[in-house]
Amino acid sequence: MNGLVERLVRGTVQVFSRKELQEKCALSRPLRVKYGVDPTSPDLHLGHTVSLNTLRAFQEAGHTAVLIIGDYTARVGDPSGRSETRPPLSPEAVAANAQTYLSQVYKVLEEKRTEVRWNAQWLTPLFANTDADPARRILGLMARHTVQQLTEREDFQKRLASNTPISLLELLYPLMQGYDSVAVKADVEMGGTDQLFNLLMGREIQKDFGHSPQVVLTLPLLEGTDGVRKMSKSYGNAIGLNDLPGEMFGKILSLSDGMMWKYFEVLTDQDIPALKAGHPMEAKKKLGEILVARFHGVSAARAAREEFEKVFSKREAPQDILDHGLTQSPQRLSDILVESKIAPSKNEARRLIQQNAVELAGERVTDDREITVHSPLLLKVGKRQYRRLLPPAALSA
Repeated sequence: MNGLVERLVRGTVQVFSRKELQEKCALSRPLRVKYGVDPTSPDLHLGHTVSLNTLRAFQEAGHTAVLIIGDYTARVGDPSGRSETRPPLSPEAVAANAQTYLSQVYKVLEEKRTEVRWNAQWLTPLFANTDADPARRILGLMARHTVQQLTEREDFQKRLASNTPISLLELLYPLMQGYDSVAVKADVEMGGTDQLFNLLMGREIQKDFGHSPQVVLTLPLLEGTDGVRKMSKSYGNAIGLNDLPGEMFGKILSLSDGMMWKYFEVLTDQDIPALKAGHPMEAKKKLGEILVARFHGVSAARAAREEFEKVFSKREAPQDILDHGLTQSPQRLSDILVESKIAPSKNEARRLIQQNAVELAGERVTDDREITVHSPLLLKVGKRQYRRLLPPAALSA
């Protein structure tokens, strides 16, 4: 049993507590292991997979992953780690983002052992006061937890000290996330280290409702491609699970050597001392190949590496290739085609995209979407037009 628990908590930062987890693992039933994501953007990224990998380990041990899609809490905005209030999202935007999540999450989780729940199902009646019982429940929750308790968290303390506003909705967010644990009868909940306050709040609210408190696991935060802030679409430093293979490989190759080793440690089971004995660039290419293969397959990973080496290492691109430095990133593909003088107008740029004439890093692009460039990226249009896209000076510095 001890060996099983140690495998389940591998890579965690904190466990509250190992003894409780051991006791729960001894129960003659699968545990309900909760992980929540708010669909505040259309894509999951590598930062999410740190927790998802641990969730998969619980599935492989025979337990049930309970994936909470925060379609209600996303409209509030998690204050964890934020220096200011998040801009509110409309229900329509949240619904559109949520539609993309499941196809991405099953790149990591085993679908048959995953229970998907949407927290609007229980939070809408809880906060809408549509009848007396939900009103009593939310008033009871608010009565049992103090303002001092909610504002003791570090991110709120920083905002109070700098006179930065904290909305009343943000104060309620930990109660909402905690009530999710009541609604799904969670035995275990996991999240990043910035989620500790919210996860522990779940334990307290479960006690309020007479439930056995969940075990809490925190996992390390993964910094994004800037190497400074945690990975987030809103910070423009994310490596998305739906990024094209060439894009994903290029972003990984743009990491600093120091960040590369953290990615190896958090996202792989590779022999890091052995890799450090070799050349850092070779290790970085290996990391890129491993991660692209995980989400796009071995063939796509091999092709992404070969394309990168062909264009940027072996310099086998056409002799007349031109560099184009982006003024901003992300930037819409049609705008890039116009600014790089490949297309004379946006209409012509969109026509080229629709006709499957545009490739990025060897991958055909069929929709006019925003492109993020963190390292040189080869743009090919038709058979003869090439541009080497370079990141803005602020990103490449």
